Amino acid sequence: MTTLRALARFIPLLALAAGTACHSAARAAAASGSVPPAPGVASGEAPFRNPDLPMETRVADLVGRLTLEEKVGQMLNSAAAIPRLGIPAYDWWSEGLHGVAAAGRATVFPQAIGLAATWDTALMRRVATVIGTEARAKHNETIRRNGGASGIFQGLTFWSPNINIFRDPRWGRGMETYGEDPYLTGRMAVQFVQGMQGDDPRYLRVVSTPKHFAVHSGPDPLRHAFDAVVDPRDLEETYLAAFGAAVAEGGAQSVMCAYNRVNGTPACADSLLLRQTLRARWHFDGYVVSDCDAVDDIRAGHRVSRDSAVVAAMALRAGDDLNCGRAYGSLVDAVHRGLVTEAEVNTAVGRLIRAKIRLGMFDPPSRVAYARIPYSENGSPEHRALALEATRKTIVLLKNDGTLPLRRGLKTIAVIGPNADDEETLLGNYNGLPLAPVTPLAGIRAKVGSGVEVLYARGSDLAPHTPSLVAIPASALTTDTGAGAKPGLTGAYYANRTFTGVPAATRTDLGLDFDWWDVAPVPELPADTFSIRWSGWLLPPVTG
Repeated sequence: MTTLRALARFIPLLALAAGTACHSAARAAAASGSVPPAPGVASGEAPFRNPDLPMETRVADLVGRLTLEEKVGQMLNSAAAIPRLGIPAYDWWSEGLHGVAAAGRATVFPQAIGLAATWDTALMRRVATVIGTEARAKHNETIRRNGGASGIFQGLTFWSPNINIFRDPRWGRGMETYGEDPYLTGRMAVQFVQGMQGDDPRYLRVVSTPKHFAVHSGPDPLRHAFDAVVDPRDLEETYLAAFGAAVAEGGAQSVMCAYNRVNGTPACADSLLLRQTLRARWHFDGYVVSDCDAVDDIRAGHRVSRDSAVVAAMALRAGDDLNCGRAYGSLVDAVHRGLVTEAEVNTAVGRLIRAKIRLGMFDPPSRVAYARIPYSENGSPEHRALALEATRKTIVLLKNDGTLPLRRGLKTIAVIGPNADDEETLLGNYNGLPLAPVTPLAGIRAKVGSGVEVLYARGSDLAPHTPSLVAIPASALTTDTGAGAKPGLTGAYYANRTFTGVPAATRTDLGLDFDWWDVAPVPELPADTFSIRWSGWLLPPVTG
C-alpha cells in the first residue's frame, strides 16, 4: 500500500483486495498444479505401484522409467510433477518443531527448549506422535483437494528436530534445540523421531529429519561461510552423539546436512560425516537433504569452486541425496561432463523413491492406515489437552515469594508489558497457529473472574524502534461518507480468484484482521478458491 497522507479528512480505500484467502493449500495448488493419474499406471499396472512387490523391485522399476532430467528434478526439494507416470508435484520441505508449522491451524506445543526443561522423554514421545498425526491429517486433506499434489509445508517429510548443541549465545536459534547437554538431547531426539515416524512395521506416519549435521551452532550471521573447528573427542562426544542416537536408536529416515564447514570441509560435501560416519558406522539407510542453499554455499559462501556443476557433484558424491534449493539443477551438466555418473544419481533418487514408498505415496489408501487419518484430528480437544499438560511441565519456577498462586481477596491487578497481550509471542518459531491462544492477560482475567479489576498497559515496545503491528480499528474505517455510513468496510466475496461476476456474498467487516486456514470466510464460497474486494474510507485519527 502507498503511504497515507492526511491531506483530506477522508481517504478512499480504492478496492483494497485480497485474493484466494490465506490457504496454504490454495497457494500450493496454484504453484504446483495437480496431476491426474496416468491411464493404466495408476491402476496398479506399473510395478512401482504394486504394494505386494519387494521394495527394491519397486524402486528399480521407477528409477528405470525416469529420464536423467526427471531424476534430477526429483532431487530438488520442490520436485516437479511427472504427468506421464501419474506422479504429482511434491515439496519435501515441511516443518514440525513443536507442532505442524506454517500450514495453518494446528496444536502448538511449547518451544523445543521448553520441552527439554520437562526432562520427560515419555511426554516428548506423546507430543511428537500428535505432531505426526496432525501432519498426516493435513496432508491427506491437501492431496484430496489438489488431485494428489502437495506444496511447501504440506508434505510428509519434516525437517525436525533441531538437535544441535546450544553452547554459543551468538547463535540465534538455540530455542529450537534441547539445550547444551548431549545426553538429554539424544534422549529427546530418539523419542521425537519415533513418535513422528510411528510404529507401523511397513509404513511411516511421516519422515523425521534431525538437523543440522553437524556442529551447526556458531554465530548465525556467519553460518554460510563459518568453519566449525572442533577436536575429535569433542566432535564425537558433544556434537555427533545425539545424531548417532537419533539414527541408530530412533531410526530416523532422513538427516539434514548443515551450512557450515566442519574442520575445513563444507558439511554437505563432507564424506567423513555423510558416508563414513552416517552410513558406514551408524548404518543409516535413509536419505540426506541439504539445508536450503547449503549446496550453493559450497560455491558462494565457502568458495571451494566457482563451477556450479563441480559443486553439485561434490555434494552428491559425498552423500547428499536431496537439495533444498536449485544447485542440483546442474547435475545434468555434471553427468554429461563426467563429474558424476548417472549410476550415482540413480542411487540418490532411489533413496528418495524408497522414502515415498515407505510413506505409502504410491499405494492405495486402503492399505495405509495413516492415509486415512481424518482432518478432524487437527487441533482436537485431546491434542490441545496434551499441549496444556506439556506447557505446565515446562515451567520452572526459580523463586516464589508468595505471589503465586494469586491470593483471594485481591481487588486490583496490574498487568504491564509488551508481551502481556500479544498472541505472536506465544508462538515461538517454526510454528503453527493455535486454535484458541490464551495470552497472559487473558489468562489472568479468566482466572480471577469479574470480581477483580485487571488493569493493562503495554508499557513499552519490546525493543527500541520495533513497530507494534496491529489492525486498523473499526473506528478509523467507514463504509461511506454520508449519514448512513457504518463502521468498517464493505466486503464483496467472489466464488472465484478474479473478482468477476456477481459477489456470492456482501457484508460489512469491522476490520481487516482475518485468518482463514480451515474454512471459507462465508458459507457461499468454496474453501480454497475465492477473492475478496473491500471498499470504503479511512479516517486517520491524527495527521502523519
